[in-house]
Amino acid sequence: MTDQPHEQQTSDQPTEPPATRPADVQTVEQVVRAQLSRALGGRRGMVEAAVPTILFTVTWLTAKDLMVALVVSVAAALVMLAVRLVQRSTVQFVLNALFGIGIGWLFVSMAARGGASGDEQALAYFLPGILYNGGYAVVMGFTCVIGWPLVGFMVGSVTGDPTAWHSDRQIVRLCTRLTWLLVLPCVVRAGVQAPIWLAGNNGALEADTAIALLGVLKIVLGWPLQLAALGAMAWLLAKNSTPLEQQAS
Repeated sequence: MTDQPHEQQTSDQPTEPPATRPADVQTVEQVVRAQLSRALGGRRGMVEAAVPTILFTVTWLTAKDLMVALVVSVAAALVMLAVRLVQRSTVQFVLNALFGIGIGWLFVSMAARGGASGDEQALAYFLPGILYNGGYAVVMGFTCVIGWPLVGFMVGSVTGDPTAWHSDRQIVRLCTRLTWLLVLPCVVRAGVQAPIWLAGNNGALEADTAIALLGVLKIVLGWPLQLAALGAMAWLLAKNSTPLEQQAS
């Protein structure tokens, strides 16, 4: 009888549920690796995000029919969505791809309503991606400049305290470096694609050439560049071993 209250008290001691912080996670590096893997969805998530874009670009470059390219990319995403539903697995990454296509389609429709030509509409499809990468780079870079790097909140989401990590300079320094590595691909994409998009729109570059370049660059600067950044992050994570418990101090 006297042991029961003691057992109840000790069972309430942990502040982090096992499902939130696995017992084998001991370092910040382990947390970041796990969170990045979850965010990307592994190899399948990467493929699901890339396939619609690849199909749109290839279809446009070969058929030069914007509506066909959009329909093909959407159809591919819907097929992958159906497979996910049948398997009862997460549809997050397919929905992300559909959302991206939908935003591109919206920009195309807006350009069409404004009387834009077919080439100008095709250029409009690439504008959301350029704006997204530019905005993402600015936001993430800003979090580093003010000393609250975005990756740090990945750590906080696992430990149960979203801001405790900020009290440890070593963790802040590591998370800042990792966040800058996430910023770099966005800066490269926006920095390379934006001048081409502008040149295609103002006539400095033929629209067909600009569209072809943007389509190829969207693929080349997509997952290959992201994987390169993740490889650099993995190398940095492998060099360090920052105890997760330091955040509690």
